[in-house]
Amino acid sequence: MSRSVNGHSAALSPGEVIRRARVLSGRSQADVASELGYHQSKISRLESGKGTQDMEVLRTVAAVLGIPLASFGLASSISAENRTDDMHRRDFLAASVATLAAPAGYPRAGIELVQELLPGPVRSEDPPQPPTVLAARLSRARGQFYSCRYAELEAGLPRLIADLRRAQQESRGDDQALSCMLATAYQTAVSLLLKLGDQGNAWLAVGRAMAEAERSSDPVVMASSVRVQAHVLARDRHTVPAINLIRHTADQLVGSYDRRSPQYLAAFGLMLLRGVTAASAGGDRATAAEFLVEARDVARYVDLDSPDSWANFSSTNVALHAVSSAVVLGDAGMALEAAQPLMRRRIPVPERRAALWVDAARAYSQQGKLAEGYRALRIAESCASEDIRRRPSVLELAADMAARDRRGTVPELRRFCQELGVQV
Repeated sequence: MSRSVNGHSAALSPGEVIRRARVLSGRSQADVASELGYHQSKISRLESGKGTQDMEVLRTVAAVLGIPLASFGLASSISAENRTDDMHRRDFLAASVATLAAPAGYPRAGIELVQELLPGPVRSEDPPQPPTVLAARLSRARGQFYSCRYAELEAGLPRLIADLRRAQQESRGDDQALSCMLATAYQTAVSLLLKLGDQGNAWLAVGRAMAEAERSSDPVVMASSVRVQAHVLARDRHTVPAINLIRHTADQLVGSYDRRSPQYLAAFGLMLLRGVTAASAGGDRATAAEFLVEARDVARYVDLDSPDSWANFSSTNVALHAVSSAVVLGDAGMALEAAQPLMRRRIPVPERRAALWVDAARAYSQQGKLAEGYRALRIAESCASEDIRRRPSVLELAADMAARDRRGTVPELRRFCQELGVQV
């Protein structure tokens, strides 16, 4: 196998191509990052295979390190048509959009939550609570997530899981309603852990959620568990298995929307939207569009659009995912066009409002409009401060935007990063 910069084997991953080219050139990550105007952690993540959705980043790295564009499966032309072809040829480019590894020091889940995800005896010594009380507590936990009150959720979720396990133990595992609630609690843990960038522990929570969902025999709970499992798969760049999982489950649940309960339709619709996310991350435009069409059809029959909804799904949520899909696929202009009417619409769920403006910031960043991107991030922060300040992917977006502002034309970006505790 050739070791030269201009002779990389096709078997090498893009991250390994970058690492070898840098090493052969005798340069450190910090040197390359400085020339590119990025933080060192960006180069580290590229070399570890985490990647970026912006193919211009790879082109710039290739130019600096003397890497042939063919080593990344990229054409020499940078026309819009070739950019689209590039994305289809190299799955890793879009798949890595799903997550970027967080630099050391970013917050992770507390030990109490992690302990409740591990096998072992029930840690709750309190007497079992009535199902109605447990259901009310679970509803509050879901509301905390949608309202981006992550600190409250992280503090209370371990005790809730322990109490649900205790109640289930007392029932000898025969209470399907308790299994439903426990599966939902684990699903909430998955969503929280992914927000915090804690991929490893999210896998633990997925396993517990799927086990309880199967025990419940409830198709609604199963669909919700499949949704979070697909989310974790896509975050680990296993986009094809994620899509196949959703398709297989959808085939068993599809149809008769007008005769289904709102909870059933919400769970099904959210699962389809997770398919949109996975397909977009894999660069599969056709499948993303297919899932969006079906999700819009489901949304005709259900409108759960408030922070205290059991499962938050509506036509607004579908439209938000269309924006996000366009951003991930690199269609910044299309994303911003789709986002404009949503920006004027009342979106009652803080997590959804913040997601819209973060996606807008990403789209502006792709266009090189850093001032507009900064303003979008500030609006997102005003919608859900904790969501913006605790999510590693958003912190990295701010850092990358500030690092790209080499001339300091948007000084507010660096001050914003200082507020967030992010190094540039």
